[in-house]
Amino acid sequence: MSILIEMFISFLKIGAFSFGGGYAMLPLIEREIVKSNNWISYKEFVDIIGISQMTPGPIAINSATFVGFKVAGILGSIAATLGVISFSFILVTIANHYIVKFKESYIMKAALAGMRPAMIGLIISVFLSLGRESYKDIKSVIIGFIIFGLLLTNKFHPIITILISGILGILLYGLLPI
Repeated sequence: MSILIEMFISFLKIGAFSFGGGYAMLPLIEREIVKSNNWISYKEFVDIIGISQMTPGPIAINSATFVGFKVAGILGSIAATLGVISFSFILVTIANHYIVKFKESYIMKAALAGMRPAMIGLIISVFLSLGRESYKDIKSVIIGFIIFGLLLTNKFHPIITILISGILGILLYGLLPI
Protein backbone atom coordinates (compact mmCIF):
# COMPACT_ATOMS: atom_id res chain seq x y z
CA MET A 1 0.00 0.00 0.00
CA SER A 2 1.28 3.43 -0.86
CA ILE A 3 2.62 5.55 1.98
CA LEU A 4 0.10 8.27 1.05
CA ILE A 5 -2.82 5.88 1.43
CA GLU A 6 -1.37 4.55 4.70
CA MET A 7 -1.02 8.10 6.02
CA PHE A 8 -4.54 9.01 4.95
CA ILE A 9 -6.01 5.92 6.66
CA SER A 10 -3.97 6.41 9.84
CA PHE A 11 -4.99 10.03 10.17
CA LEU A 12 -8.57 9.17 9.21
CA LYS A 13 -8.60 6.80 12.22
CA ILE A 14 -7.18 9.56 14.40
CA GLY A 15 -9.85 11.99 13.23
CA ALA A 16 -12.64 9.42 13.53
CA PHE A 17 -11.86 8.02 16.96
CA SER A 18 -10.62 11.05 18.82
CA PHE A 19 -13.21 13.09 20.61
CA GLY A 20 -12.56 16.03 22.87
CA GLY A 21 -10.19 18.13 20.81
CA GLY A 22 -6.52 18.08 19.92
CA TYR A 23 -5.09 17.15 23.31
CA ALA A 24 -7.41 14.17 23.56
CA MET A 25 -6.14 13.05 20.13
CA LEU A 26 -2.50 12.99 21.21
CA PRO A 27 -2.45 9.40 22.56
CA LEU A 28 -3.90 8.09 19.30
CA ILE A 29 -1.56 10.28 17.22
CA GLU A 30 1.36 8.97 19.27
CA ARG A 31 0.29 5.35 18.81
CA GLU A 32 -0.29 5.69 15.06
CA ILE A 33 2.72 7.75 14.00
CA VAL A 34 5.38 6.78 16.55
CA LYS A 35 4.57 3.28 17.79
CA SER A 36 2.61 1.54 15.02
CA ASN A 37 4.08 3.06 11.87
CA ASN A 38 7.45 4.35 13.12
CA TRP A 39 7.17 7.38 10.88
CA ILE A 40 8.90 9.61 13.42
CA SER A 41 10.81 9.17 16.67
CA TYR A 42 9.32 10.02 20.05
CA LYS A 43 11.64 13.03 20.29
CA GLU A 44 10.35 14.27 16.93
CA PHE A 45 6.78 13.69 18.19
CA VAL A 46 7.43 15.92 21.20
CA ASP A 47 8.94 18.57 18.91
CA ILE A 48 5.94 18.39 16.56
CA ILE A 49 3.56 18.84 19.50
CA GLY A 50 5.51 21.94 20.53
CA ILE A 51 5.51 23.35 17.00
CA SER A 52 1.82 22.51 16.57
CA GLN A 53 0.97 24.48 19.69
CA MET A 54 2.97 27.52 18.58
CA THR A 55 1.41 27.70 15.13
CA PRO A 56 -2.16 28.82 14.46
CA GLY A 57 -4.77 26.13 14.01
CA PRO A 58 -5.89 22.91 15.66
CA ILE A 59 -3.14 20.69 17.04
CA ALA A 60 -4.39 17.59 15.19
CA ILE A 61 -4.35 19.31 11.81
CA ASN A 62 -0.97 20.91 12.45
CA SER A 63 0.45 17.58 13.61
CA ALA A 64 -0.93 15.76 10.57
CA THR A 65 0.49 18.39 8.24
CA PHE A 66 3.95 18.31 9.87
CA VAL A 67 4.15 14.51 10.02
CA GLY A 68 2.85 14.12 6.48
CA PHE A 69 5.42 16.59 5.18
CA LYS A 70 8.28 14.95 7.09
CA VAL A 71 7.39 11.48 5.85
CA ALA A 72 6.25 12.11 2.27
CA GLY A 73 6.66 15.79 1.41
CA ILE A 74 3.83 18.02 0.25
CA LEU A 75 1.66 15.11 -0.94
CA GLY A 76 2.13 13.46 2.46
CA SER A 77 1.01 16.60 4.26
CA ILE A 78 -2.06 16.81 2.03
CA ALA A 79 -2.93 13.12 2.55
CA ALA A 80 -2.48 13.29 6.33
CA THR A 81 -4.39 16.55 6.68
CA LEU A 82 -7.27 15.33 4.53
CA GLY A 83 -7.33 12.12 6.54
CA VAL A 84 -7.59 13.85 9.91
CA ILE A 85 -10.34 16.25 8.83
CA SER A 86 -12.46 13.97 6.59
CA PHE A 87 -14.45 12.16 9.27
CA SER A 88 -15.22 15.35 11.18
CA PHE A 89 -16.24 17.16 8.02
CA ILE A 90 -18.61 14.37 6.97
CA LEU A 91 -19.99 13.96 10.50
CA VAL A 92 -20.62 17.68 10.98
CA THR A 93 -22.26 17.93 7.57
CA ILE A 94 -24.65 15.11 8.41
CA ALA A 95 -25.13 16.07 12.06
CA ASN A 96 -25.90 19.67 11.24
CA HIS A 97 -29.27 18.57 9.93
CA TYR A 98 -30.15 16.67 13.10
CA ILE A 99 -28.42 18.72 15.79
CA VAL A 100 -31.43 20.89 16.53
CA LYS A 101 -33.65 17.84 16.94
CA PHE A 102 -31.31 16.09 19.42
CA LYS A 103 -29.91 19.19 21.12
CA GLU A 104 -31.95 18.65 24.28
CA SER A 105 -31.87 14.84 24.15
CA TYR A 106 -31.28 13.20 27.52
CA ILE A 107 -29.30 10.40 25.87
CA MET A 108 -27.05 12.88 24.02
CA LYS A 109 -26.42 14.85 27.22
CA ALA A 110 -25.68 11.64 29.15
CA ALA A 111 -23.27 10.40 26.47
CA LEU A 112 -21.39 13.70 26.45
CA ALA A 113 -21.25 13.73 30.26
CA GLY A 114 -19.70 10.27 30.14
CA MET A 115 -17.12 11.31 27.53
CA ARG A 116 -15.82 14.36 29.44
CA PRO A 117 -13.96 12.41 32.15
CA ALA A 118 -12.46 10.14 29.48
CA MET A 119 -11.08 13.20 27.67
CA ILE A 120 -9.39 14.38 30.86
CA GLY A 121 -7.89 10.90 31.28
CA LEU A 122 -6.52 11.01 27.73
CA ILE A 123 -5.03 14.47 28.30
CA ILE A 124 -3.38 13.35 31.57
CA SER A 125 -2.00 10.27 29.78
CA VAL A 126 -0.35 12.47 27.14
CA PHE A 127 0.91 14.87 29.80
CA LEU A 128 2.69 12.00 31.53
CA SER A 129 4.14 10.64 28.27
CA LEU A 130 5.37 14.06 27.17
CA GLY A 131 6.72 14.73 30.67
CA ARG A 132 8.82 11.55 30.62
CA GLU A 133 10.37 12.63 27.33
CA SER A 134 10.70 16.36 28.09
CA TYR A 135 11.99 16.39 31.66
CA LYS A 136 15.35 14.68 31.13
CA ASP A 137 17.54 16.82 33.39
CA ILE A 138 17.39 19.40 36.16
CA LYS A 139 17.43 22.29 33.66
CA SER A 140 14.24 21.14 31.98
CA VAL A 141 12.58 20.66 35.38
CA ILE A 142 13.62 24.19 36.39
CA ILE A 143 12.18 25.66 33.19
CA GLY A 144 8.96 23.67 33.70
CA PHE A 145 8.53 24.88 37.29
CA ILE A 146 9.27 28.51 36.39
CA ILE A 147 6.72 28.50 33.57
CA PHE A 148 4.15 26.64 35.67
CA GLY A 149 4.64 29.20 38.45
CA LEU A 150 4.28 32.12 36.04
CA LEU A 151 1.12 30.70 34.53
CA LEU A 152 -0.38 29.82 37.88
CA THR A 153 0.33 33.11 39.65
CA ASN A 154 0.39 35.75 36.93
CA LYS A 155 -1.78 34.35 34.14
CA PHE A 156 0.89 35.13 31.55
CA HIS A 157 -0.13 34.98 27.92
CA PRO A 158 0.99 31.69 26.28
CA ILE A 159 3.14 33.54 23.72
CA ILE A 160 5.01 35.29 26.53
CA THR A 161 5.60 31.96 28.28
CA ILE A 162 6.94 30.44 25.06
CA LEU A 163 9.33 33.38 24.65
CA ILE A 164 10.42 33.11 28.30
CA SER A 165 10.95 29.35 27.83
CA GLY A 166 13.11 30.00 24.78
CA ILE A 167 15.20 32.56 26.66
CA LEU A 168 15.59 30.18 29.60
CA GLY A 169 16.61 27.43 27.18
CA ILE A 170 19.26 29.67 25.65
CA LEU A 171 20.52 30.65 29.09
CA LEU A 172 20.52 27.19 30.64
CA TYR A 173 21.46 25.04 27.65
CA GLY A 174 23.39 27.45 25.44
CA LEU A 175 25.27 29.79 27.75
CA LEU A 176 25.63 27.49 30.75
CA PRO A 177 26.33 24.06 29.23
CA ILE A 178 26.70 22.30 32.55
